Amino acid sequence: MKKIISFVIRKIPRKYLQIISPLALKILGVFYAGNNVQCPISGKTYRKFLPYGRAPRPNALCPDSLSLERHRLMWLYLQDKTNFFTAKLKVLHIAPEHCFLKKFESMSNLDYITADLESPLAKVKMDVHHIPFPENTFDVVFCNHVMEHVDNDIKAMQEIHRVMKPGAWAIIQSPMDPSREKTFEDPSLKTPEERENAHGQSDHVRTYGKDYPERLRKGGFKVKEDTYVMELDKSKVERYALPSEEIIYLCTK
Repeated sequence: MKKIISFVIRKIPRKYLQIISPLALKILGVFYAGNNVQCPISGKTYRKFLPYGRAPRPNALCPDSLSLERHRLMWLYLQDKTNFFTAKLKVLHIAPEHCFLKKFESMSNLDYITADLESPLAKVKMDVHHIPFPENTFDVVFCNHVMEHVDNDIKAMQEIHRVMKPGAWAIIQSPMDPSREKTFEDPSLKTPEERENAHGQSDHVRTYGKDYPERLRKGGFKVKEDTYVMELDKSKVERYALPSEEIIYLCTK
């Protein structure tokens, strides 16, 4: 199973995976029936979650919601540490994740807008370097695992900051290499093979290091590095199969 999932992720473009994977994974989920782990987004339980990733991580992907470890963490964080489920909020969700779409769209307190350059899940087609909304428009912005793909991450961060209202907040997560002090990027790497060798994925153009929050600050944000998951009970981390050390970057204007 690990080899199959790794091959599919590498060879099939993400925009097509987003269309075909929901039904395929629900069928696979039948073989993972049980009660050892639970997705807090869908409430479904399983013996274990599916492996996922180019180097597949065990117990990662929920067959029902399609949530990964970071998505389940974000859901719990929104519940426990924000007003997302109670306040009247205008929300921009860039590169929307499948696991959140129907849940967020059904919430009566949200004016919820999805946007992406290519994703078939998004309602608005846009380039994050040039967001087609006026400044001071949104109360909340989500933009996760996008900045490692874009040509100019600081410009994209500045655009997100621009369209946020004063006092608004955003969650902007990206994969990081904690062994690196500084972010690595090399514009001379042009081919998919060169980028995969350098960054682990052919569609990544940089590998973030420990300076990631400083780059967010260059985008204009105040940044809180929240260690929420490290403060949770170990049994909860295991039950929901959460990433044990992921820092949440809460960005405010």
